Amino acid sequence: MHQTRQETTTKLPLPRKGTKYVVRAFSHLRESVPVLIAIRDMLHLAKTANEVKSMIKQKLLKLNGKVVEDPRESIRLFNVLEAGKTYGLTLLSTGKFSLEEQKEKNKRLCKVVNKKLLGKGKIQLNFHDGTNIISNEKIDVGDSVYLDFESKIKSCVSLGKGADIFVMSGKYSGLTGKVESVKNEKVKIKLENKVETELDKSQVAAR
Repeated sequence: MHQTRQETTTKLPLPRKGTKYVVRAFSHLRESVPVLIAIRDMLHLAKTANEVKSMIKQKLLKLNGKVVEDPRESIRLFNVLEAGKTYGLTLLSTGKFSLEEQKEKNKRLCKVVNKKLLGKGKIQLNFHDGTNIISNEKIDVGDSVYLDFESKIKSCVSLGKGADIFVMSGKYSGLTGKVESVKNEKVKIKLENKVETELDKSQVAAR
């Protein structure tokens, strides 16, 4: 399935002029990158869609540790793509998605966006990228966890004073900073460019 180039999110680093249609991601159209675009247009590891499909057929690509089966699979913010080397999806200060090489292969950052109490006292943690796990660890909504590719928690980062953060959305998306205070649903932060501002908890991820 495809969408017109003009319909794509401005976060995709694609020229506004070119072929009329581009590949459409499976889900989260405004907040993800299809594997095809990541491999061909961002990493330049293939020249054509058929070359990407050939890589998939040879099981050369993995997303969060799982073999990619379709070129339309969605790569969300902080997801990990393996294509020879290991890359994490991030946002630049320009608001464009970027794939940056990362040293740690078996690790991805997930922000807890809500929790759900299941039967027998089990708690489901729901993450920003649509995934979830069952955990009994004391983790609050707004905190972040680092998961391995078996979805086991390696560490937790609380969204509190002194925490390093990444701005996920809004005017300052792509910038990093430190938390100065947290009050209700607002976070006061000092950004890397020395600007102080207050954002919603939903706009930032502790890391």
